[in-house]
Amino acid sequence: MLIRVVPLCLATLLAGWAQAQPQDTRLIGQGQRLWQQRCTECHTLDVDDTGPHHRGVFGRRAGSVKGYDYSRALRKANLVWDETSLDRWLTDPEKFLPGQNMDYRVRSKAERAALIAYLKSLSPAPASDPQTAPPAPHTPGGSTPAPRPAAAPPRG
Repeated sequence: MLIRVVPLCLATLLAGWAQAQPQDTRLIGQGQRLWQQRCTECHTLDVDDTGPHHRGVFGRRAGSVKGYDYSRALRKANLVWDETSLDRWLTDPEKFLPGQNMDYRVRSKAERAALIAYLKSLSPAPASDPQTAPPAPHTPGGSTPAPRPAAAPPRG
């Protein structure tokens, strides 16, 4: 009995995963198009501009990009960018965080969800995920430094 149930459960799980993947890909693609249309006037992915760079924003502490001149409100904000905080921010930045400098809103919930999915796709998975490497450090100009060589094993 168990031998028959396990393949059925596995097939059901894989079918659900396969159906979710195209939807996620479409949402991310829609978010990328929206980001290119609406966000690039002030933001880039890797270099700070009028606004801070967006690669890695999901999971980042607000106001924390070194060298970027944030508003006092963002520097003092005690929040990490996640689905909820980004949704509230994009809905009405000034209502969410009075004193900030961004004067742009995304009224459509579906468009906010797509933008958030895109931003999330540009960010490393949480460090607690054993399948991912830790994020590369950000350097000015958007480049990533070469990895350091591993230390030689102790001789003994």
